[in-house]
Amino acid sequence: MNLSELRDEIDRIDAQLVELLKQRSACVHEVGQLKKADNAPIFVPERESALIAKLLKLNGGALPEKSLLAIWRQIVSCSFHLEGGMKVGYLGPEGTWSHQAALNRFGESITLLPYPSFAHVFSAVERGEINYGVIPIENSTDGNVSQAMDNFAHSPLRICAQVHQSVQNCLMAAIDRAAIRTIYSHPQVLGQCRQWLQQNFPTAEQVPTASTTVAAQYAAEHAEEGAAALGNPMAAAKAGLQVLAENIQDHPDNTTRFAVIGRQSTQPSGHDRTTICFSVPHVAGSLVTVLQHFQKFGINLLCLDSRPTRDTAWEYLFYVDVAGHEDAEPLKSCLAELRGGCPMFKVLGSYPEQ
Repeated sequence: MNLSELRDEIDRIDAQLVELLKQRSACVHEVGQLKKADNAPIFVPERESALIAKLLKLNGGALPEKSLLAIWRQIVSCSFHLEGGMKVGYLGPEGTWSHQAALNRFGESITLLPYPSFAHVFSAVERGEINYGVIPIENSTDGNVSQAMDNFAHSPLRICAQVHQSVQNCLMAAIDRAAIRTIYSHPQVLGQCRQWLQQNFPTAEQVPTASTTVAAQYAAEHAEEGAAALGNPMAAAKAGLQVLAENIQDHPDNTTRFAVIGRQSTQPSGHDRTTICFSVPHVAGSLVTVLQHFQKFGINLLCLDSRPTRDTAWEYLFYVDVAGHEDAEPLKSCLAELRGGCPMFKVLGSYPEQ
């Protein structure tokens, strides 16, 4: 075919795509009515996980995986809207990495609401003000996000899904690099760029902020005082700052894992992760005893961390991520044994790994 014929063929296929999307939308609307009648959640992570696997298999490598999933994300986001709409909260203001992660997970067709702190996000979900929250829980180079994790111990909310967000930080300012004397950012981002800052701005004061967007605002407001910020390009654009250096994180594969928190439990998908919170008696070897249960049942530990209880000095809660689903064997039997031996034991959620 010549160029004109190829363009005509593309136009014909585009028309078919739109017609198929209209047919899909009609089915989605009916699904929404049935879910509403049964009081079932609109967002079903295990269903999405299965759909992703099916899409990638059907694609067979013909389209770039990232592009295919981005297209599908917007289609599903539109489905959320057609089924009745959804509200998702994140650590604001707009332009934070939490905002970007929420967009990547839920698309453009839902209502995204910024909150001033992780505690506010938890509270909003608990009150039913929003359906879900997106919370950073672990960075690949800087470890667990303690300010977020501390909220789980006393909250009834569960982790029902996760998002892996590539974090590529940049230096932003309204002044030249030579004039920078103070650098603002979220503590996690400062930690992710620790070596770069030492090499490039060893004398600059590093000031932690509530979010990268707040840092960008400070940089814009205090430019004459030598202020700059670290964050993502979205924050720079919103604050009217120039990007002076890109990809400044110490590790090129810097990734943050975000939890989607809500009130529902996710059903087994066949490839799940479970997050557990527990305490142990003040007896020698008590933590080892707990960990041996996982070995006994052949369960892989993916992450282990501890945090002060904040109730009693020098007492700690342990957070463990393991492979498997709480309602599927062998993890189900393992957790049943563990519950009786821990003063405090709580499953924070089981959710698809994908």
